[in-house]
Amino acid sequence: MGEKKYITPQEEFWAGSFGNEYINRNQSAEYLASNLNFFVKALHQAGRPQSLIEFGANIGMNLKAIKALYPGIKLGGIEINEEAAKELAYVIDAENVFHGSIFDYNVTAQFEVSLIKGVLIHINPDMLPVIYQKLYEASNKYILVCEYYNPAPVTISYRGHSDRLFKRDFAGEMLEKYTDLKLVDYGFVYKRDPAFPQDDITWFLMQKIG
Repeated sequence: MGEKKYITPQEEFWAGSFGNEYINRNQSAEYLASNLNFFVKALHQAGRPQSLIEFGANIGMNLKAIKALYPGIKLGGIEINEEAAKELAYVIDAENVFHGSIFDYNVTAQFEVSLIKGVLIHINPDMLPVIYQKLYEASNKYILVCEYYNPAPVTISYRGHSDRLFKRDFAGEMLEKYTDLKLVDYGFVYKRDPAFPQDDITWFLMQKIG
């Protein structure tokens, strides 16, 4: 079989060796504790969701926290990196893992929450409308977007690589694109938080009202 061809260079970046290195940087007990604190706040207005799918789930550190907070929740995950997808299968079972690009994922079922965290910032900006549509279609109630925020689109260097990290108002763009979405909650977690730091993440919980 030939090497998998991706639509964008950003996909190749995360599917390959850099994505493998990322795995090792994000699986500490401290990171899991921060995620538990994070999702208690970010999903508070969602009550007790019964199902959730994560776009770009990596090894499942977010889903581990969500699974602990909501025992019995039905979980799904999409992950482009092969090594990460193998680890993810231990968290949510292999049949609930889609190994491949988000662009190749066909929405065949809806979840109460569709989640994306620290992924949109690495998507080719020209392809964002495709991801927005998939996030929207995969949810029957809530969409949780957790990313670096900037009021206007900017591109910054990411660990010495150019065109691999983009900041903008992702949630605002979704709220403009889909008129039946409303913002129900939002917040920010600072990287210098003394107890439960996150990487300067701004989160937005949106709800379908149609």
